Amino acid sequence: MAGDFVEVYVKCSLDECIDRDVKGHYKKALSGEIKNFTGVSDPYEEPENPEVTVDTESETSEESAENILSKLQQLGYLRS
Repeated sequence: MAGDFVEVYVKCSLDECIDRDVKGHYKKALSGEIKNFTGVSDPYEEPENPEVTVDTESETSEESAENILSKLQQLGYLRS
């Protein structure tokens, strides 16, 4: 229904998301102030078959970008 798209899974642990949360949303969700917060009080389901996964805890942002661009080239969305 969405047409051509490439699913990119940006992987990051809950602990790391909490550490990076500059707006305090996770803190509010953990205290119950925000209800149905994905990954805290509402389940998070990892994608089953993403075309590319970038792990932001083990890759630099440059490596993640390169992995995405490489996959887009491999799939024919970008020229080499």
